[in-house]
Amino acid sequence: MNAIPVTPRTVGVARRVVWFEEPGKALADPVRFMAYAMAYARHEDRQVIRQYVSDDDFQQALDHAPPGIIDPRSWAYWNLKMGRFPPPPLPQRTFDAGETVALKSATSAEGRRYAAAQEWRRIREQGTSADSEEVRRRAVQEWREKYGPNKRQ
Repeated sequence: MNAIPVTPRTVGVARRVVWFEEPGKALADPVRFMAYAMAYARHEDRQVIRQYVSDDDFQQALDHAPPGIIDPRSWAYWNLKMGRFPPPPLPQRTFDAGETVALKSATSAEGRRYAAAQEWRRIREQGTSADSEEVRRRAVQEWREKYGPNKRQ
């Protein structure tokens, strides 16, 4: 994809579209900038961008859009505008092995949530030998033995 030049007009667009970082940095990565523009640019902003971006550049930005930037509605709209119907699936974030290991060993809420989900999957894959009524009956019995009305602490 061709670079988008840094001009007073493109800097103004970059300030509105990618408000959380410097315009020069936002314009330095045209694919990422275009993803934000597809989600947040106004009509006037798109007119400025279209002076520097061709349809092929738009399609390339769609093909390589980072996950999590373009919302589903904008994704469907821009794919339709570029002649892609039905649109391909939205970009999805994938974790590499290093990130997965970090999540497994993390003490953060994400790490605990990940560990609980893995444990739940393991239990579900094993199946149960007892039916659910038997499990419920044993749980009630254990609770009564431990916390029943005659138990004092």
